[in-house]
Amino acid sequence: MRLCCLARGMRVNRPSRESKLDQAIVIEDLGYAYGIQAALQNVSLELTAGRFTALLGPNGAGKSTLVALMTGLYVPQSGRIEIFGHDIARDPLSALATTGVVFQQQTLDLDLTVRQNMTYYAALQGLAGQQAQQQISAALARMGLAGREREKARSLNGGHRRRLEIARVLIHEPRFLLLDEPTAGLDLTARSELVAHVHGLCDDAGVTTLWATHLVEEIAPDDDVAILHGGRLRATGKLASLLSNAGQPDVAALFADLTKGAAA
Repeated sequence: MRLCCLARGMRVNRPSRESKLDQAIVIEDLGYAYGIQAALQNVSLELTAGRFTALLGPNGAGKSTLVALMTGLYVPQSGRIEIFGHDIARDPLSALATTGVVFQQQTLDLDLTVRQNMTYYAALQGLAGQQAQQQISAALARMGLAGREREKARSLNGGHRRRLEIARVLIHEPRFLLLDEPTAGLDLTARSELVAHVHGLCDDAGVTTLWATHLVEEIAPDDDVAILHGGRLRATGKLASLLSNAGQPDVAALFADLTKGAAA
């Protein structure tokens, strides 16, 4: 991710057209409003392939609106989103074919078994037969759920349900993983395990990840970070570099400084 501090009074560095060719995800001058209430204003962001990017912001910052735009649920009112070279507004099928999404609200069928949930999702992706079952087994193993295929989803704890949702979207082998507050309602141990599993997807499988959260403890020093508040990006870059440049001891202090006095 290109380092770009957007704190008050600092100039926004726009990425060049050439640099975008090396980026997995390009968001450019994105804007969206609900009536007269602006939810996102001139948001520009680049995600590097295979990197974990934390989209950090409090409730109401615009994170869920951004997720909705990136999944085609909403249409950008200004600006553009490109996912691996595919414009989400002009070619949504190609863009979403490379994307796996875990929404904030749970979408499992609790009365189906783990494998039944996976098989149903595979069918929606046009996968069936031996190929689908092989990819299901591989995805479950990746998320630490091997051997639990016959259990009802209802019997899983919150952390394992989230793992199942992530395993499910891995069936079609997406290059981009988009997660909206994926640890909501989980305890500290479950949150830590889930964050570690998704980092593993980036490190081992090269999956580009955008992890939307309001919890600063979910961010590692080597992660890319985009701080969103009041519908505007306040800073983007590798966390360690942002802390060093701002002279802040940790991400909580950095976030407090960048959002101090900012309009909500």
